[in-house]
Amino acid sequence: MSDASAIRVIFVEDEPDVRLGSAQALELAGFSVDAFATVEEAESCIVAGVPAVVLCDVKLPGMSGTEWQRRVKSIDANLPVILVTGHGDIAMAVRAMREGAYDFIAKPFPSEQLVAVVRRAAENRRLTLQVQSLRDQLESWHGIQASLIGRSQQMERLRRNLLTLASTSADVVIYGETGTGKELVARCLHDHSERRRCNFVPLNCGGLSEALAESELFGHEVGSFTGATRARVGKFEHAQHGTLFLDEIESMPMAVQIKLLRALQERSIERLGSNKPVPIDCRVIAASKDDLKVLSDKHKFRADLYYRIGVTFIELPPLRERREDIPMLFEHFTLQAATRYERTAPLLNSAQLADLMSHAWPGNVRELRNVADRFVLGMLGDRMTTESGEADMPSSFREKVEQFERAVIADELRRQHGDVAAAAKAMGLPKQTLYDKLRRLRIATDSFRADEA
Repeated sequence: MSDASAIRVIFVEDEPDVRLGSAQALELAGFSVDAFATVEEAESCIVAGVPAVVLCDVKLPGMSGTEWQRRVKSIDANLPVILVTGHGDIAMAVRAMREGAYDFIAKPFPSEQLVAVVRRAAENRRLTLQVQSLRDQLESWHGIQASLIGRSQQMERLRRNLLTLASTSADVVIYGETGTGKELVARCLHDHSERRRCNFVPLNCGGLSEALAESELFGHEVGSFTGATRARVGKFEHAQHGTLFLDEIESMPMAVQIKLLRALQERSIERLGSNKPVPIDCRVIAASKDDLKVLSDKHKFRADLYYRIGVTFIELPPLRERREDIPMLFEHFTLQAATRYERTAPLLNSAQLADLMSHAWPGNVRELRNVADRFVLGMLGDRMTTESGEADMPSSFREKVEQFERAVIADELRRQHGDVAAAAKAMGLPKQTLYDKLRRLRIATDSFRADEA
């Protein structure tokens, strides 16, 4: 009902009784109806992007319905046109559908059929306009917004923090689950800093042996080990005056961590097989899916390296905690995939969008991008987010509880201008309990103070 009321019906019918009865049936179903006796009276209602569907009789005084359909499509190719025909005109209506008509209804028709056809067309129009709005926003975004897409509070805060950090030379640790975009965030830091004119050098530390990690980081001289037939510049030197990004730093061998610490302290390195120090000037950004402080407390990561590299920290929210960004992100990936595979970008229906919004997204943004690729390639079945029919109900239930908690707490913090003590009192919670929930749900109170500023 609410969706239908957002889209009005432009209705052209020359028979007064049919016009009145049909308009009343549609209004009872929740639609706003603009009814006219001729096309000429209705023409001024048709503009590109109008939130409406067209319902038009074929045989009219003056311009016919089929002629008007062609004119409507020349103004807005996506505006749904439903033709009303007599039984003898069905062949003509089929031809009109081949020319772009959304559907046709043969007279006489029951009001239930009319409402059902118009409702489907209105849903189609609503989704088309929603997608067009997302595409317009994506096209209008520039700079860091075009790289880190999202309208959620978490993404707004992330972009602000990155722009603040980009103007400094501070080393950074990025925390985030697999697929949240840690390398993308590191690239944004580099691209918006004074170091952007020099190299951004990524190195994934996962699975590197001690010898290989040292060679990758520091380089080597000829003959420094078996097979070293040529001298090699390491990542540190390649990142000179630029940025070195160490992904999965938690998996770096302990022996290499010692040498990395020394390089960061001395700001110089030595190639394997050489005693000559090489001065280095690069920003180091590390990324981890695990808390390095916890690992250092368990002696699984060097504490001195943690305190040296952890000048400032950025935490990336998982996709399930910023679900409002899913439609825009999915549309962005759909457009990218359509360009890459030379396909037309398809439109989501409401059931598919609901499926995307309710999924747990264990693979985060990377998983969403893969689903968009399959969507464009036509490789999905009835469900958008399951490949073998398995459901994610236990995690979905837990997430729904967390979503409810987050919404209640956020609303109260907004009313209390970010005052945690006042919010706790209003909700009847001990202050420490609320603080625990804020940490668990990753809710930052400063953003609510900013909202009121």
